[in-house]
Amino acid sequence: MKKRFFRYVKHVMLTFIILGTIGILFGLYHGASLRYSEDPMMMDWDKDGPYVFYKNDSTMTVNYIRGNQENGFYLAHKDYFAASEIPAFCYFPLDSTRFDFTIKTNLKTPPNTYSDNRKILAISDIESSFKTFRDFLINNRVIDSKLNWTFGNGHLVLPGDFMDRGFSTTQVLWLIYKLENDALPHGGTVHFILGNHELKNMQGNYESTSPKYFHVAAILQKQQSQLYDTNAFLGKWMASKNTIELINGILFTHGGLNPKLTDYDTNLDEVNQIVRKNYYKPYYPKAEKSIEQLLISSHNGIAWYRGYFKENLSQEEVNKGLDKFKAKAIVVGHTLQSKVNRQYDGKVIGIDVKHPKDYAKSFPNQKSEGLLIEGGKYYRVFYSGKKQEI
Repeated sequence: MKKRFFRYVKHVMLTFIILGTIGILFGLYHGASLRYSEDPMMMDWDKDGPYVFYKNDSTMTVNYIRGNQENGFYLAHKDYFAASEIPAFCYFPLDSTRFDFTIKTNLKTPPNTYSDNRKILAISDIESSFKTFRDFLINNRVIDSKLNWTFGNGHLVLPGDFMDRGFSTTQVLWLIYKLENDALPHGGTVHFILGNHELKNMQGNYESTSPKYFHVAAILQKQQSQLYDTNAFLGKWMASKNTIELINGILFTHGGLNPKLTDYDTNLDEVNQIVRKNYYKPYYPKAEKSIEQLLISSHNGIAWYRGYFKENLSQEEVNKGLDKFKAKAIVVGHTLQSKVNRQYDGKVIGIDVKHPKDYAKSFPNQKSEGLLIEGGKYYRVFYSGKKQEI
């Protein structure tokens, strides 16, 4: 009887071990990780900023947070004429990185179509990880160690979700803003294409936002919704951006194209205009069926759609979507991939991978990846700067 009981227990334990091992391997394959350590520097908010707000039509206030948790926080702030070029800096406490830049208030909506055959480097879903983003750009020769643009006349494409799930949203956004301006004299272009997490913050959905930014808003004596509204410079800057662009015949968007979009007579101008009109309007499903409802849907909208990887789409459905906008391929983030890859006869390229977090250590240790398009070829590019044709 005892032997039978112990044999039964042994079989049960062995079954659990096998199933557990399979589960762990499955999770690792699909990007799961175990976070086992966090750096307390994530709570160092001294010199955090700048947080820039329009005081009125002619004046802007630039704020930096000073102080600490123990002794309390206060604001260092200064007013500037809104029409002037405003000197600013951004500080990253983990390794004391500081970069200086100029805030220019003449914001314009960028074009949504480019045709010049220049090289393209794309990376998405950084999710507030400044160090990861910075180091990837340095190692892939987009910027140098002093964060100066070195990518010449190339296109740096950032298809969304550079916010949330981390403590460095402010640093990431200002680095994008800095590089956007730095690239222009060299003929280069930075394309910040909004994803669903940018839209969530603009629409007041903070379920994925670090608690830091609730406290930052309090220190600024504002509601969290005011951090990215149209009275905040970063909010106004983001509101000028597109959600889909065509660069050298390749579409870039965060989520993807729902096949139902081909039922409507539309173009990139209209798509961007419709979605932009709703940047500050939280979505809810209406009874009416319209192109607006399709484009802004939190399931089917172009910043939210996961159908390329979660639905059994046919090659014909994918091709029709691309043909609609005269594109030969589409690059998307949003849906996590084990690696940058091409699917559907190479016409759908998924670039959302699990990136390392600034202040956390995880197992396994993640490494960033991106996509390089050069000379008609597609490359999976690694954190180290090496590349592999796909």
